[in-house]
Amino acid sequence: MQKKKKNKTLKIPIILSVTFSVAIIILILIFTVDAKTLDQLSVISIKYEYFAIAILLNILYWVLWGARLKVLANTMDKSVKISWLESTRIVIANLFLACITPSMAGGEPVRIHLLNKDGMSIGCATAAVLGERLMDAIFILILVPIALFIFREVRDLGFISLGLTIGVIFFILLLIFFIYAIIRPEKTKSFLIGINKKFSRFSKKKDIGKKIVERINCEVDNFHNSMYSFSRGNKKSLIFASLLTVLFWSCGFMIPSMILLGLGLPPFFVESYAAQILLLVIIMMPTTPGSAGVTEVGIYGLYGVLIGTAQNTLIGVFIVLYRFVTFHMNLIAGAFFQYRIFKSVASFSLDMIKKSDEKCESK
Repeated sequence: MQKKKKNKTLKIPIILSVTFSVAIIILILIFTVDAKTLDQLSVISIKYEYFAIAILLNILYWVLWGARLKVLANTMDKSVKISWLESTRIVIANLFLACITPSMAGGEPVRIHLLNKDGMSIGCATAAVLGERLMDAIFILILVPIALFIFREVRDLGFISLGLTIGVIFFILLLIFFIYAIIRPEKTKSFLIGINKKFSRFSKKKDIGKKIVERINCEVDNFHNSMYSFSRGNKKSLIFASLLTVLFWSCGFMIPSMILLGLGLPPFFVESYAAQILLLVIIMMPTTPGSAGVTEVGIYGLYGVLIGTAQNTLIGVFIVLYRFVTFHMNLIAGAFFQYRIFKSVASFSLDMIKKSDEKCESK
């Protein structure tokens, strides 16, 4: 009964995510696709090889992400060696929950659990995964001013401009909180233990509170030591992971340009790169499951400016193709890999708690 209940609760974000995405795409198609669009599609020479390149770029994006996770994981915990193949498998498996949760946050617990399953402590695995988020945040925040300069027209789009402002503030606050957690581990422990005490009042098992406090102390120490060691003593790994961050995001940012080329439109390489940075800021905010609906509206606003009124009838077709490659393809691949690993998508959380208990008790 409990398993059925978990599966039922998991179905809700899946349905919401896919429904929002499809509904917004249909609305955009209704307002953009007409007889003129069909005439354009019949006249232009559609280059399918560019669509194939877009799909290959998405796969390369997974592989480069896996390479970065491997570097971070092996640096955080030198007693465990994660292979490139294994880290890529972890990345693809995390895509499913990432696609159906706000800010793609659902993927983090999957990556942490699978790294823990491969022998890393929860604290070290958390440090590796949150280290990824830190690198992403720094990369994006550095490029946002440049993207805004390149994409000056965005200031005229009220809803996009508002989303960017909120997104940048969210990123900065997240960055400050993350750095504070590294610098002040004791404060972090006190904060987490305080939250645990409030929630433990509702628990019938009174002895569980002590175990949770021990686990918090254990894993915060692991997290702090791993992050401190990585930032201070592993310059080569830090540089390599940073380079991989630039490469794998740049690889993903090339996908819309390939789709534009496939539709016989200019690729707008520089402008599209800037648009992807701005779009990423918007979709990283915790809004809808998988940022479905929000992403489509953001693409419409940003790429509508790029494509212009002359080719604006193709914007709906572009959004359908882009979302298939970057969302639906990730959702399908992630579901396949996650099912192969867990057999049941809802089963990993209890295993993770059990494993972390064993790790802390053994120390």
